[in-house]
Amino acid sequence: MVKLLLAGTGLIGERHLNHILEHPDLTLAGIIDPVVENRTTPHAPGFATLDDVDVAADGIILATPTDTHAPLTMAALERGLHVLVEKPVAASLAEADEMIAASKRTGKKILVGHHRRHHPLVSKTVEILSSGQIGRPLVASLLWCMKKPDDYFDVDWRKGVDGGPVKQNLIHDVDTLRAFFGEVTSVTGAGSNVMRNAPRHESGGVVLTFDSGAIVTIAFSDATPTPWGFEAGTGESPHIPKTAQTSMQIACSNGGLEFPTLNVWSGAAHWNEKPEMQPTDVDQAVPLIKQLEHYAQVIQGKAEPVVDAASARETLAVILEIERATAPPSLRL
Repeated sequence: MVKLLLAGTGLIGERHLNHILEHPDLTLAGIIDPVVENRTTPHAPGFATLDDVDVAADGIILATPTDTHAPLTMAALERGLHVLVEKPVAASLAEADEMIAASKRTGKKILVGHHRRHHPLVSKTVEILSSGQIGRPLVASLLWCMKKPDDYFDVDWRKGVDGGPVKQNLIHDVDTLRAFFGEVTSVTGAGSNVMRNAPRHESGGVVLTFDSGAIVTIAFSDATPTPWGFEAGTGESPHIPKTAQTSMQIACSNGGLEFPTLNVWSGAAHWNEKPEMQPTDVDQAVPLIKQLEHYAQVIQGKAEPVVDAASARETLAVILEIERATAPPSLRL
């Protein structure tokens, strides 16, 4: 049994909690939360801070606000705990560098919560693209267009830049795109906040260039209730109804691929010929559970983190560039 501490009981923390309690190979060692009622559970003791913890544990899950990720991660590493920290890995690249150094110094691992890497549809897409069956990826178009309810922004830290769709949502897409196409070499974009006029990002468009030569356009907004986005298309989040709609189209030198439907288009040599569509069968799994199982293997020394702090730092670097490129005129970064 792998014993895990959980720090933070918000939206993602609650999902981690339920998956730990339901998993036969995981044990909840304790909950850390400054609010008494949030850490009260019949399943494990509660603590106000990490310093208060007096029970044995193998690792900790940090589902806390971004500005706490670096200090809590380094404190946990020094206590001899492996760490699963939610995205973004840190508030700044400098903090991420400190975390990477602390992991090397202590010998304890950091797994970053880019859980889509564990989604069967993502894994199958990587397999299809790397197989060469539809050729070399050339261009892709991605949509992430959801409308967050007003009460989402009642939490103080979500009122500003950190609560916008770039750092909270698009960061998942960027990490997934890195799995598909390689490292990002340039970022251009534009943005606005015409609906809510709040001091944070709201809508925008981005062009990313990858070292593989692929070019990807992204249109994003958290102010429009469309069916187009990873969570809606896959049904990955219990809080967002599944629409099963395509949110990304990938054009390759010998065909194309729709995501997350994974319809593969091929068989046409040029525009005078009609391409044929072939659906792809994929086994279903809950990515957060798959991530927890991977984390247990990391703790046991059976695997290296799929997304470690160094990889997550690269995603954060791209996200910070996107924030700058798509900052509304009223928001100076």
